[in-house]
Amino acid sequence: MNCELKQTILFVIDDLELKYFEFNDLVTNFWLIKEFLDRNYEVFITVKSGLMVEDNIAKANCYEAYTENGDIFYKKDTPKKYLVEDFDIVFFRPDPPVDIDYINACNVFDFVNHEKTLLINNPVAVKNFNEKLHLNYFPEYAPENIVTANSDEIKQFVHKHKKAIIKPLNRCFGSGVYYVDTHERNINTIIKNVTNDGKTMVMVQKYLEGAAGGDKRILIVGEHVFDECIRKLPGKDDFKFSIHSDKYFETAVLSEEEKKMAQNVAKRLNAVDLYMVGLDVIDGKIIEVNVTSPCYFIREINAHNNEKFQNILMEKLIDLIELKQGKTLTTLC
Repeated sequence: MNCELKQTILFVIDDLELKYFEFNDLVTNFWLIKEFLDRNYEVFITVKSGLMVEDNIAKANCYEAYTENGDIFYKKDTPKKYLVEDFDIVFFRPDPPVDIDYINACNVFDFVNHEKTLLINNPVAVKNFNEKLHLNYFPEYAPENIVTANSDEIKQFVHKHKKAIIKPLNRCFGSGVYYVDTHERNINTIIKNVTNDGKTMVMVQKYLEGAAGGDKRILIVGEHVFDECIRKLPGKDDFKFSIHSDKYFETAVLSEEEKKMAQNVAKRLNAVDLYMVGLDVIDGKIIEVNVTSPCYFIREINAHNNEKFQNILMEKLIDLIELKQGKTLTTLC
């Protein structure tokens, strides 16, 4: 067997994920880190506040990850400072909100040589792509919508479409998302709250009736669209998926039209270094393009399909890495 030098990988994860790092198989990063470690890659972790610029060079205060008895852990001693360019690959996957701290973490990667270190997803591209607003790059796949902070515009849109969804542009997991219709007696209060009294833009989407049956999460790595698909169901007493519990998932099947749609989106996003993507789809329409830290629902897909989706996912990730690095990754000695 030909042996290559170990590749080193840095994961930028969310603060909450660092707190509950071990045994957290609800989280996509848990599976990715474990799979890379099982393949003998060197894996380090940090959070947004662990990033810094010193002497015009991007650096990170990192912890080394390791496996023990089939679970992942990290060495909880004092973090060590590394040049970001010392890593072969960086997975940038903190959760929203995309606030000033998030933007500043992305800005650190302006000081990284992108030819030397592969960035998945490239934080510069993440900063430039809003998961809600830039859905309008794909108007043929998007529900009718407006993006505005103006109360009158929002009420006119609701009056026209009878039912609508109002969502903030920088959050995740359904946070701050409202359903409104022409019978909503608190619409002025809702609009005032979500727009910060008319100062903050929001997206207002036409309500899709299929939302009552949940939304599909379509998974993309590179230009590959996975056949494995999960449907996220509305929570109890809610119109949207809001509770990460097994009873709110079911197996879904992609139509040929949905798969072609996802492939077209993937090509455009790959061109700007957005490689790991999750599309939320209702009635054949994309309601959101997740690029910050898309959840791949690996535990749920495994349970529903009786397979090890992490292996399938890892094969496509390694294919992507080989393609972008221009070299073959073998099993490491």
